[in-house]
Amino acid sequence: MRLKSVRQMTAVALLAMVGLGVSACVPLRSHQGYVIDPDLVNSVQAGTDTRQSVLAVLGKPSFTSEFNQGDWYYISRDARNFAYNNPHVREQVTLRISFDDRGVVSAVRRSGVEQVASVSPSSKTTPTLGKKRSFFDELFGNIGTVGAIGGGGQGGNDNTGGSGAP
Repeated sequence: MRLKSVRQMTAVALLAMVGLGVSACVPLRSHQGYVIDPDLVNSVQAGTDTRQSVLAVLGKPSFTSEFNQGDWYYISRDARNFAYNNPHVREQVTLRISFDDRGVVSAVRRSGVEQVASVSPSSKTTPTLGKKRSFFDELFGNIGTVGAIGGGGQGGNDNTGGSGAP
């Protein structure tokens, strides 16, 4: 009877470990930014809507144009990743609404994931002037310099005869 219960407990533990291992392979999905409702976006028409009506229908934009004050951007991004990997963009919609000088919508443009740029930093280092120091030089390089004469420490003899105040 005791051997049977040990086997059952071992089987349950093994199933739990397999379940945890399989759950680690499930992709994590994330959404960032604006939640796009196609009906609301299609209701914004060039030539008829104003800034106030777009604000009432779509809400506050993700960001506004820095150089051209007439553009509003609504950005929606869906991404996924496995375990500890970096997320990969699956879908992105960028909605750009342009306004004329009177505040009336002049154009509504959409772009997708084709506009996403993949930037990988360079592994090269920037050359600098000075001496190249090793780890141990950095670690032990200041030993003996603290409080040395001419080193700015307070151990020097300044002949003031007092507390050092002027």
